[in-house]
Amino acid sequence: MTLAMTGTVELEPSQPSNARAKWKHMDTVLDRSGPFTDPDFRPGETPKESLARAKVLVIGAGGLGCEMLKDLASSGFRDIHVIDMDTIDVSNLNRQFLFRQEDVGKFKAEVAAQRVEKRSGSGVKITPYCGKIQDKDEDYYKQFAMIICGLDSIEARRWINATLVGMVDEEDPDSLKPLIDGGTEGFKGQARVIFPTMTSCIECQLDMHAPRAAVPLCTLATIPRQPQHCIEWAHIIAWEEERKGDILDTDDPEHITWLYQKALKRAEQFNISGVTYSMTQGVVKNIIPAIASTNAIVAAACCNEAFKIITSCNPCLGLPGTDNYMMYTGDESVYTYTFEHQKKPDCPVCGNLSRPLQVNQDSTLGEFLDSLTERPEAQLKKPTIRTEAKSLYYQSPPSLEEQTRHNLSKKLSELVENGEEVAIQDPAFPTTFKYKLVFQK
Repeated sequence: MTLAMTGTVELEPSQPSNARAKWKHMDTVLDRSGPFTDPDFRPGETPKESLARAKVLVIGAGGLGCEMLKDLASSGFRDIHVIDMDTIDVSNLNRQFLFRQEDVGKFKAEVAAQRVEKRSGSGVKITPYCGKIQDKDEDYYKQFAMIICGLDSIEARRWINATLVGMVDEEDPDSLKPLIDGGTEGFKGQARVIFPTMTSCIECQLDMHAPRAAVPLCTLATIPRQPQHCIEWAHIIAWEEERKGDILDTDDPEHITWLYQKALKRAEQFNISGVTYSMTQGVVKNIIPAIASTNAIVAAACCNEAFKIITSCNPCLGLPGTDNYMMYTGDESVYTYTFEHQKKPDCPVCGNLSRPLQVNQDSTLGEFLDSLTERPEAQLKKPTIRTEAKSLYYQSPPSLEEQTRHNLSKKLSELVENGEEVAIQDPAFPTTFKYKLVFQK
């Protein structure tokens, strides 16, 4: 049983008469030293005050986020913030337990905050923000003791990871914000703790999340056979033809609705049934169906790590030189294990070296940029590329795109030297990725 699950399970408002009973299991942990307690740990009121004072941010109020908010409030955290831009859909109700039928159409962050506050009783304050994480600047993220992610998007994880790494100032210890990340895929899940610049970050581990295999364009363009093919056609072909220049935001309901309507018309032309708004979201965002029990297990693991970091009652995952990654699988029995994912010196975000990329010197610049979408170690959608001496290609503004467009048809060997470093930017990420192009025949 996890610490986050030992309080009042139903989260009913506690009365003064049972206040001690509600927290007795947490008190057992915090009022005494244990065999694995940090040597500097001092039992008693200090850890409890740290919990009450700590301001934490939960990113995502979906399947994982709902569980995380409940667990944090049940573990003694009092000042919790939550960000989510999505609204509640009927399909969410089977596993996102904070929501009800009457909540459909409302913002997840607002409803989740209200429900947990109401059930937790006085003393717990949950502040919602209904919008994108990209809406907030570094000053916003600096106010938190830690950030806990329950996201279903690799791209969003990479954005917050790069932001937190970029915030670190060696002369200001408070600028380092621990990142606790949870994720689930069906009966499998993971929880990891990242201390930006000190331990392995999400970008170091990017190749563990290789993009799904692409459907041949000829199938999408000429003979779609499945509803997913119609959605991919709208996503890859129709969007580029009709909304070229617009950056697709997979979290924007207007963008998803546009893709859904295009895919539906395409499906009708080929007598294909099954295209739905929910399926469109799943295909475009590569969402894998969630299992409620997996969400509960992974969320509890993440919140236990948050509890340990704030109270210092036990060593947490992610300390330099220790295990930082927990894997869970429930499809064949129940199995968990932890390991240390090594920090990579050539990580484009937290490393200090350029990451080598093997490239064909006879490939054109355009072919190379297209390949960055599918490369497990890159996964960039709208790359702009330059060397130290010159700009090779800019996606925007239009004037620069026009000036550099002629380079797309040139061979890489005409534009860069073997082993030369290039800087690549993508509007989806607040950082510059540095790669070293290594020629191969």
